[in-house]
Amino acid sequence: MSEPQPRVVLASASPRRSDLLTRAGLAFEVDPADVDESVDGVTPPVAAARLLAERKARCVAARRAAPAWVIGADTIVAVPSGAGFELLGKPVDRRDAARMLGRLAGTRHLVVTGVAVVGVPGLQARVEHEETWVTMRALSADEIEAYVECGEWRDKAGGYAIQERAEGFVTALEGGGFDNVVGLPVARTLALLAAIRRDGLAGSAPHG
Repeated sequence: MSEPQPRVVLASASPRRSDLLTRAGLAFEVDPADVDESVDGVTPPVAAARLLAERKARCVAARRAAPAWVIGADTIVAVPSGAGFELLGKPVDRRDAARMLGRLAGTRHLVVTGVAVVGVPGLQARVEHEETWVTMRALSADEIEAYVECGEWRDKAGGYAIQERAEGFVTALEGGGFDNVVGLPVARTLALLAAIRRDGLAGSAPHG
């Protein structure tokens, strides 16, 4: 009897990440990770995004028994500050969302998404990341207030959704693509899965 094919599992409740993978034609199931997403203020943004992506993937992989490839992803928004960066996570409330948007307005800031795939069994991991520099125009107090009122900031790193109204705030993207700012670099994710297939991590190829 042949070995069962690993399932592809997305360790995220994000509808945006699910939509991106669905549009790419990948068959997968959703099993959200429940992990601490906090990072200290001194961890570089790339390291933080990679760390959290792997943490999410390992959380879900550890509770599964059947062969699987578990995808974890984490997006971090980072504003240059002195010799380093100020990391912005998800706003805790409206006031925090307004603060973050005010901080990002008129800046060229970095969006990093870490992507990790953990194989079951074995729990071997592969981790990648993509970086995009985002230039956001200056915003008036009224624009910030109106955006906070619309509620799009909820559950968004940095407090804005580029795929929705906030696209009008952005004047340039450099480096990684639009999908990376949304929350998942699709081509890099698919390439990571292909490399894992080639390396034989967790056995057989994904179906879909």
